[in-house]
Amino acid sequence: MTTTPEHDARIATMTFSSVYPHYITKVEKKGRTKEELHQVIRWLTGFNESKLQDLITKKATFKVFFEEAKLNANVEKIKGVICGYRIENIETPLTKQVRYLDKLVDELAKGRKMEKILRT
Repeated sequence: MTTTPEHDARIATMTFSSVYPHYITKVEKKGRTKEELHQVIRWLTGFNESKLQDLITKKATFKVFFEEAKLNANVEKIKGVICGYRIENIETPLTKQVRYLDKLVDELAKGRKMEKILRT
């Protein structure tokens, strides 16, 4: 699936810190915790708590966020539809990576078991 260049550019320049509070709100509304959210982010990116906090403080864009990430080897197992796009068909790497994160947060908020979310 092809996303528009405008869509991809908007995602690349969006800061992780602007979206992060929404992730927290989404998972906490559904009875999950910030710690579980961080576990999911850590699994996807390899970031520890201090690195994650550093990126939030620096207001890193998603482009920088994912340039500094070491994506999990099982990332290709993340499939499905998020934000109207089928993840496995997204062609732009950065947009695909952001949608991976969105999908994991969505699964956490929906109450999916952590073992399933982390593809273990």
